[in-house]
Amino acid sequence: MTPAPRYGPPDASLAPRYTGVRTFARCPHVTDPEGADVALVGVPFDTATSYRPGARFGPEAIRSGSTLLRPYHAAQDVDVFASQSVIDFGDLAITPGNAERTAGQIADGLAPLVEAGVTPIALGGDHSIVLGELRAHAARHGPVALVLLDAHADTWDEYYGERYFHGTPFRRAVEEGLLLPERSLLAGMRGPLYGLEDLDATREMGFEVLTGDELSGLSPSDYSARVRARVGGTPAYFSFDIDVIDPAFAPGTGTPEVAGLTPREALAFVRSLAGMRFVGFDVVEVSPPYDDSAQTTAMLAANVAYEFLALTALESQP
Repeated sequence: MTPAPRYGPPDASLAPRYTGVRTFARCPHVTDPEGADVALVGVPFDTATSYRPGARFGPEAIRSGSTLLRPYHAAQDVDVFASQSVIDFGDLAITPGNAERTAGQIADGLAPLVEAGVTPIALGGDHSIVLGELRAHAARHGPVALVLLDAHADTWDEYYGERYFHGTPFRRAVEEGLLLPERSLLAGMRGPLYGLEDLDATREMGFEVLTGDELSGLSPSDYSARVRARVGGTPAYFSFDIDVIDPAFAPGTGTPEVAGLTPREALAFVRSLAGMRFVGFDVVEVSPPYDDSAQTTAMLAANVAYEFLALTALESQP
């Protein structure tokens, strides 16, 4: 008989879901990785943004939006807490105004989880935080494949003379040997550019790029086939920028671009990757000051993280 997971949320039939300290899906706040399979980790950093700030409050808002989640994921036919032990690891230490130092702090903060074999799901924070996350994973697995859903490729060399900001992390990651661009697929890119070279440079680095229009023309099974063929057996990391969603459905983000995915489309793309193994995940760029009064963006981000939990649950089933 398989033992019950060590950590998980309390029974909502015994206490209402809106009660208790705000942790992700009401999972316990635990700072020791022993006995954990998956850890939700807040990274409240946003001073590498180029337009709207506020994503420093993203982890808090996503946790609040997650209280409505239930254990059974009907679309994937899996109880996300029955076969895996899930904790909320709390927030990592960061340094406001210093993205380069913060990347090191993130790598150090995630190291105990990654080394213990725990799968982190990071709650951002702006997208610059992914550089520290990739450093932690590459230290254990070597360079990884990247699966990205985002309105922007985030492969610029610099912006306003800054090499560490939310538009540059994947270029820095390639330069540091953390990513395998030839095994990575970036999808959802849309909106006005400074020039054609913005996307051409990304492809020249070796990434496969699907624009927003190209992605919208794919079925979930088509997208899944493209991702699986690209990644192969390489350890993979999944990064989800909430701005891949149209701002009509996710207004609370730092750099909104019109004509994005609907939530239904985006979640279907994530679900299509069932059976793949990811070493880690993140959902970033949730900016609560620009969200609506119904917490639409935060609730959507919480559900994206829930989809990640479903993927890890499916992968961990006996």
